[in-house]
Amino acid sequence: MKKFLALLLALVMVFALAACGEAETEETTPAGEETTPAGEGTEELGYIGISMPTQSLERWNRDGSYLDQQFQAAGYKTMLTFANNETDQQVNDIQNMIADGVDLLVISAIDGMALNTVMDEAGTAGIPVIAYDRLINNDNVNYYVSFDNYSVGQLQGEFLVEALDLENAEGPFNIEFTAGDPADNNAPFFFNGAMDVLKPYLESGKLVCVSEQTDFDVVATDAWDTDTALARAQNILASYYADGTQLDAWLCSNDSTALGVTQAIQSDYAGDNTVWITGQDGDEANLKNIVDGMQSMTVYKAVANEAVATLDIAKAILAGDPVDQALIDNAGWDFEANLDTETYTTSDSGHAATSVLLVPTTVTTENFEEVLVAPGYYEVGEDGYLHATQN
Repeated sequence: MKKFLALLLALVMVFALAACGEAETEETTPAGEETTPAGEGTEELGYIGISMPTQSLERWNRDGSYLDQQFQAAGYKTMLTFANNETDQQVNDIQNMIADGVDLLVISAIDGMALNTVMDEAGTAGIPVIAYDRLINNDNVNYYVSFDNYSVGQLQGEFLVEALDLENAEGPFNIEFTAGDPADNNAPFFFNGAMDVLKPYLESGKLVCVSEQTDFDVVATDAWDTDTALARAQNILASYYADGTQLDAWLCSNDSTALGVTQAIQSDYAGDNTVWITGQDGDEANLKNIVDGMQSMTVYKAVANEAVATLDIAKAILAGDPVDQALIDNAGWDFEANLDTETYTTSDSGHAATSVLLVPTTVTTENFEEVLVAPGYYEVGEDGYLHATQN
């Protein structure tokens, strides 16, 4: 009996020591951060910090998930964080990544002007930065991967030109505008792309903005917030269209603002005509509205492809290889992308980030099967609506 108890005690001590050893090597997750463990062999490949703006918008959940999946599948260790649209939180997240020894940062900035100090810290630490989807205004940012943001606006403007038949119809047609977050460097690109298409029709009088609110600073929407867009749209409808004036189109720079505008039109617009509404991102709620005929189009950016491009760019950077046209040509991507080394400047000094720009696509009821369902980005559910798939 004594021998048995001694043997049992020895076994207990062995397991206890093993548990202590495991506890000593377990990775510590800082408070407020979501950390993804490394896969096998990741120490040799590298450690990637991924900072996303928020989980409150559907698209950033998709971006964060795709990036995390791509890097993990390739064998990298990752730290993925969401900053709840709080710039101070994003700065803190990035500082923690730097302190934790990441080899490369992938950052989608809440405010491209507000990360100067922490980008300087990354530069001092010798950590390369890829500005993801949103440009960061700091010369330590040498790489940028996004979609061609100016062309997003162009697609929206061109859709309205065709929908209203502005080349042939007499008009005039009444239009209103809702742009994006002034802190987001992409928002002016979207807006200017659309306005450059529509400007000739506004100048000729074929298009009329009844509220006369056509300047970006006036029509911008803080944080791309749906409720803010809703409140402004309701105010415009009450002030300029309550007397029966017909509204023909509303240019919205993205889907979250389009949701607010659509809700206002459904509840506050007195007319019974079709109001053409644009959007961007392919959020599920907006695709439902497109199927139901309440939103007219969205510009889709396949963020899964953006994540693929980001991974290949990161591999090149960490290997000391150039990010150039040869990389794009030889990557074997099944999507189109272009290199731009001049347009996206990070400061008044003229420093330009090496930019890899993917090509966006217009989505309507006529082509969503081809553009979204066939490639596997979305599937049609039992409810008849589109739902994003997890690749």
